[in-house]
Amino acid sequence: MPESRLDLLQGTLDLMVLQTLTAMGAMHGYGIARRIEQVSGNQVLLNQGTIYASLVRLEQRGWIASSWGTSDNNRRARFYAITASGRRQLARDAQHWQRLTDVMQRVMEMDAKGEEPA
Repeated sequence: MPESRLDLLQGTLDLMVLQTLTAMGAMHGYGIARRIEQVSGNQVLLNQGTIYASLVRLEQRGWIASSWGTSDNNRRARFYAITASGRRQLARDAQHWQRLTDVMQRVMEMDAKGEEPA
């Protein structure tokens, strides 16, 4: 089976968006999507509908805020920034994903007898 883009688990895109806004500052939706694709080594490919659904969801939850501005190519664009509430949520989500990653790592390292490596 050839490798293809990664299917995202529920909630991972929202976490990626929050982290991107934390790292990069305010950005428009297209820029957020392209940055996630770039950082993922093009393993995560996002279409407009997917990224904007996430942005609407995050804004409705109060984790990001938006305002109108001008993009690099002089077009009117909506820019998104993480809120204080979003930073708190990002910290909670990052902690959850780290725990999940640790558990998956331990499970994947079991030997044929079901024992963890020494």
